[in-house]
Amino acid sequence: MTDSGFTSSIVPRAPLGAYANEPFEDFKQPEIARAMREALDSVASQLGHEYDLIIGGSRIKTAEKIRSVNPARPAQVVGVHQQAGAEYVEPAMKAALTAFESWRHVPVATRVSLLLGAAEKIRQRKFEFCAWLTYEVGKNWAEADADVGETIDFLEFYAREALRLSRATTPIQYPGERNELIYVPLGVGAVIPPWNFPFAIMAGMTAAAIVCGNTVVLKPSSDAPTLAAKYLEVLEEVGMPDGVVNLCPGSGPTFGNAIVEHPKTRFISFTGSKAVGLEINERAAKTQPGQIWIKRTVLEMGGKDSILVSADADIDAAVDGIVASAFGFSGQKCSACSRAIIEAPVYDVFVERVRERVAKLTIGNPFENPNIGPVINKAALDSMLRYIEIGKKEGRLIAGGNAPEIEGGFYLEPTVIADVAPNAVLAQEEIFGPVLALIKVNSFGEGLAVANNTQYGLTGAVYTSSREKLDRARAEFHVGNLYFNRKCTGAMVGAHPFGGFNMSGTDSKAGGGDYLLLFSQAKSVAEKL
Repeated sequence: MTDSGFTSSIVPRAPLGAYANEPFEDFKQPEIARAMREALDSVASQLGHEYDLIIGGSRIKTAEKIRSVNPARPAQVVGVHQQAGAEYVEPAMKAALTAFESWRHVPVATRVSLLLGAAEKIRQRKFEFCAWLTYEVGKNWAEADADVGETIDFLEFYAREALRLSRATTPIQYPGERNELIYVPLGVGAVIPPWNFPFAIMAGMTAAAIVCGNTVVLKPSSDAPTLAAKYLEVLEEVGMPDGVVNLCPGSGPTFGNAIVEHPKTRFISFTGSKAVGLEINERAAKTQPGQIWIKRTVLEMGGKDSILVSADADIDAAVDGIVASAFGFSGQKCSACSRAIIEAPVYDVFVERVRERVAKLTIGNPFENPNIGPVINKAALDSMLRYIEIGKKEGRLIAGGNAPEIEGGFYLEPTVIADVAPNAVLAQEEIFGPVLALIKVNSFGEGLAVANNTQYGLTGAVYTSSREKLDRARAEFHVGNLYFNRKCTGAMVGAHPFGGFNMSGTDSKAGGGDYLLLFSQAKSVAEKL
């Protein structure tokens, strides 16, 4: 690293080719499965390592520690991290402000080379990062591969988007003038990512900010700080200057609140729960002494996502899509299907086929690559079990409901509760776990009304063979990401810009063509000729 300027160890490809999503790995291939097992064994020897705060390039240790554990085997410590308290906000802000004064002037093409270099490093070490995801948050191999692939996608996509934004022009050239439209960085931002996509979302939020010329104070989730530390290692390897990204794991009520409220914080990029997102929005809206701007908030929050199944749908395809959407990564996705809304003529058949399909799912240590791994921690598991008890009173339990004892891990069977009313607790509150409510409706129109009856509006899907119904859903199903005849999870960067309506956030559209505008401000320059 250098204190100013930028020297990359990676030479960007020239010319930069068209963007394409990173391909998924096929773990059914013996050589691919062997590579993953070797990576798991290699990473196992690195578990328990201690990681420092990184502020302005300096390594700092604190008295208080954060211990990240394997949710499949909580006795296994994945990483020991320093816990930044409120006293580290000022040093982190000072380091980020200092770096901003030089980083903002670094040419866009040079900042782009940082992202491309990082993408290439991660691509070369894909199975290693998959293994870290398996250990730290309990992802099975396919879920881990999707997380790493999306990380690479974000870096590659935002690199190209930054170049495109740098070539922006005014709609017209006014006679007698030279008119320019320049997108300039905002300043120092707080990046607060979640634990459920601790590599992709964390890296994407950070990369979008820094490629635009901003600097960042990164506060990763206390459930997944090791992936953030590993990402910082990659950025340092490709030559990121000191202070551009400052790594500060810490608690929300102390470090998090203090960095949100700091008068020099220009923007806050957050992904997480509705409750925390609303608190951040409220704190950021209050003007602090010495603050000279309105803080920008980029918030991606929760969901209560529905898949609507019409009587004319391919029922087997709908069952497969709903089970995949509901139980992939144990339902711990804001995009996960937590409500299946089924038209009455096919309801009974659908319920039975869901029961049969869920019974085939395997559950166990993600090291062994089952369908279902653990949930993130005991508090989350206890919350899910409480919802299941409520659900048993609101509907009919047809699958799961138990927390199996496996190596002391935080496991919950994939759970399905049928005959749930549209306004029941189980149909309205985000559970963020492998719990699916089945709701019967009498018509497609009623189904759309139920799909729209929550405070959220993130993802949704419709299964039908009717073009008329698809067109109606396109107009009336009020979510940020709507899918037809496919599952409602698995948004691909570039193809499915991701972000929701209502209490699901600010519709920030990560992985879309307008996302970098959130980390930039437009400056119009007119010169008389």
